[in-house]
Amino acid sequence: MSYEEKLSDMGVNIPAVPKPVAAYIPAVRAGSCVYTSGQLPLVDGKLMFSGKIDRDLSMEEGCRAARLCVINCLAAIKSVLGTLDNIERIVKVTGFVNSISGFTGQPQVINGASDFLIEVFGEKGQHARAAVGVSELPLDSAVEIEMIALVKEP
Repeated sequence: MSYEEKLSDMGVNIPAVPKPVAAYIPAVRAGSCVYTSGQLPLVDGKLMFSGKIDRDLSMEEGCRAARLCVINCLAAIKSVLGTLDNIERIVKVTGFVNSISGFTGQPQVINGASDFLIEVFGEKGQHARAAVGVSELPLDSAVEIEMIALVKEP
């Protein structure tokens, strides 16, 4: 089963790539990798999760935000490759969590993205990762994620 079919079976539609909120492009292919810009939890241009985790939003809402961010990363990759079926493996995920001082659950929040990638790509979805707490994110987003994917050679 292809990755695109798997996503469809999961009821997940990969959206059109979100428009950048500043001066950058959503993803770049360099050699055998695609690098995404940081993606926010946007749906149709609207921020779905804003504020700080553990003050304005729960850990569970943060996980849902991370999942949505990584879906938008996949949209950015698809915009470069034409299909997600050309992904060889997910190499790295970097997650930024807008959280209150003293909050240390950033890894659990970013699990919302990591678990989703493993569900879609199986073993090839296992990746290196960083989960970082920050004091602010663009548009007051709760989470921002960037990722690197290895591409199948033609």
